[in-house]
Amino acid sequence: MGVQLAADSNLAELGNVNLSDSELVYHVRSALKAALEGDTDGYHQLVGVMHHNERLLPEEVALLVTCLKSLSGAVSCINAIHHGSLLAAIFGMSLWNYSSDVMDALVELLTSLAGSNGQFVDLCLDMLVSNFTPPFTFMEALKKPFGLRRKDQVLDHVHSTLKNIADLVPLSPLRLEKIIKDRMPNIYTKEPLIVMYVENMLRLESSAIGELVGSTMLVAIIDRLIDLDVEIHWDDILRDDFGKGIFEMELEDLEGPAGDPLQDVDERQIWLEQLFGENLVAPKLDSLMVLTFEHLKSSHESGRLHQAFETLLQSFQKTVLTAYKSKFAQFVIFYACSLDPDYCGTRFADTLINIFENSNYPEWRMSAVAYLASYLSRAKFVSASLVADMLERLVNWCYTYSKNLNEDLNPKAHKVYYAGCQAVMYVLCFRMRAIVAVPRLRSKLFLMQIADILRHKLNPLKVCLPSIVEEFLRLARSARLFSLPDNLAANGMLESDFSVAFGGPERLDMFFPFDPCLLKKSDRFIRPNFVYWSMVRSTYENDDDDEDEGSSDEDVAEFSGRVNRMEIYDDDTYGGIDDEASDHDLDKFDYSLDKMSITPKNLSTRLYGSDLRGAYLQMPSRIRPSTSPESL
Repeated sequence: MGVQLAADSNLAELGNVNLSDSELVYHVRSALKAALEGDTDGYHQLVGVMHHNERLLPEEVALLVTCLKSLSGAVSCINAIHHGSLLAAIFGMSLWNYSSDVMDALVELLTSLAGSNGQFVDLCLDMLVSNFTPPFTFMEALKKPFGLRRKDQVLDHVHSTLKNIADLVPLSPLRLEKIIKDRMPNIYTKEPLIVMYVENMLRLESSAIGELVGSTMLVAIIDRLIDLDVEIHWDDILRDDFGKGIFEMELEDLEGPAGDPLQDVDERQIWLEQLFGENLVAPKLDSLMVLTFEHLKSSHESGRLHQAFETLLQSFQKTVLTAYKSKFAQFVIFYACSLDPDYCGTRFADTLINIFENSNYPEWRMSAVAYLASYLSRAKFVSASLVADMLERLVNWCYTYSKNLNEDLNPKAHKVYYAGCQAVMYVLCFRMRAIVAVPRLRSKLFLMQIADILRHKLNPLKVCLPSIVEEFLRLARSARLFSLPDNLAANGMLESDFSVAFGGPERLDMFFPFDPCLLKKSDRFIRPNFVYWSMVRSTYENDDDDEDEGSSDEDVAEFSGRVNRMEIYDDDTYGGIDDEASDHDLDKFDYSLDKMSITPKNLSTRLYGSDLRGAYLQMPSRIRPSTSPESL
C-alpha cells in the first residue's frame, strides 16, 4: 500500500511523492548508506520523522510506522557512530506518547536492534525500562480511564519485548538486572512513580524470565524498603505531649489527646496520621509494602511462594537483620510466613535460632534472638509446638552458657547471653499458657533450668530491660511455676546501673522488631495474623475483681499442686502418659489459669514495696537488641 508523504520541512525530498512500502524500505537503506559517505540529506529527513511525535496527523502516523518497520529491516545498515543522532531519536521515544500501532512498530525495531548487534542490547533494555513509568506530564491522565488503558498497553509492550529480547540474547537478563537497579527511583521520588516502578519489578519477578531476574528484583525492593524505613525517625511518630512512647501502647489501646480510648478504626487511623505529621516517606513505604504483600499472596496462590520466600530469607539475613532502626520493612517476611506457616514460618524460626547459636558476630546473634522472640510472641499462626521447640533451645543455650562460665562477670562481656535470657522471658510473657501445656516444658528439669539461669551470678534480672523483667516476674510468681529468692525482686533492683547501661526505661529507639505495625494500609494484612498484648492480657483482665474476690490461697495452692504433679514427667517418661488423663488434667490446668489473676495490677507494689511503673505496666517493652550493639 502506498503512503502519501507529508509536505513537511523535515521531509522536503520525500514530500508529494507516492512510494510503496518496499520503495520506502529501499529509500531508508539508501539514506543510511549515504550518510556513511557524507550525503546526509535523506538521513536527516529520517531522523526528523523519529522526532515528529506530537499531535500526529493520520498520514504522519502511517509514515512513522512505515519508517520504523523499514528500519527494522535495515538494522544491519545502522552504525553506532555514524548514525548516533538516529539512535538517540529512537531511544528517546516514549511509548506513552503513541498509539498501539506505533508501539508495535517501535518494539519490533528494538527487538531487531538488540538481536542484530550486541552493542545495542543495553540501549534497548534501558529504553524499555525507562518506560516503566510515564513522563511526568502523563501522571494526571493515569487517574482517568484513558490513562489506565494506555498504561496497560505500554507495560504489556514493554514486558513482552523484554521477553523477546531475552529469547534472542540469553545473557540480556543479566544486563537487565543492573539497568533496573540503576534506574530504580530513590526515596524522594513521588509516590505514584516509585510504586509503578516497583509494580514492574514484581511483574518481572513472576514473569517468564523471573527465574533469571526474579531474585534480584525482590532483593532490590527489600533494599529500597529499608532505605525508606530508616528515613522515618521516631520524632516523626512520637509527640512530646504524650506521656508514653507509642510502642508502649498497642494499636487497640491507643488514647487520643484527651485521654479517651480510640475505639473506632477510622478514628485510630486519623490519629496515627497525625502522629506521622508531615512525613512523606511513610506513605511511600506503606504503599510499597502493600504492593509486596499482594505479590506474595499471588505467588502463594500460584504455587511460587517457596521460591520467593528463599530469596526473602537471604535478603533478610543480609539487609534487614543488620539494619539499624528498621521499624516496618521486616513485616514483609512476617506476612510471607503467615501464608505458609508450616514451611516458611518454620524456616524463618530455624534460621534465626541457628544464627543465634552459631554466628561469629555478636550483633547478628543479638538481632536474631530479638527477631525470634518477637516472632514467636506475635505470630498468631505459629504453632505451640514450634514455640516450645525454639524456647527449649534458647533455655538450653542460656543454661549451658551460664554453667560453663568461670570468670568475668562484666555484663558487657555477656551481652549475647543477656539477649537470650531476655528473649526467654519475653516469649513466656506472651506464651505462658500455651507453653505450660507442653509436657516436656512443664517438666521439673525445664523449670529448674530457667530458675537456675535467673539465679545465676550473672543476674540477668538486673541487666535485662526492667519492664520485661517485671512482667515476667508477675507471671512467674503468680503462677507459682518456680521459686525465686526474694532478694531478686528487691526494691530498686529494676533500676540498677546495669539496666540503664543496657538500655534503660527511656530508650525509645529500642524495641522488639515485630511490635505492632503502625502503617495504615499495611495493617490490614498484618492484623489478622498478629497477637496483640491485649489478647494475652484478656486471660487475666479482671485483675481488680480477682484481688477483691481473691485468687485465694486455696486456688493458688491447687494451681501450684497441679503444676508440681505435671512436672514429674521428663523427656523420657512423658510420652507414656495416658492421653485421656493428660487431656483431662490440661483442661483443669487451663481452667485454673483462667480463674486466677496472673498479673494483678498492683502486684509491683506487693512485690517491690512501691509501684515502680504506675497502676499497670504496658507490654511489650521497648527494646531492640538488633539495633543497638552497645545495649540489649
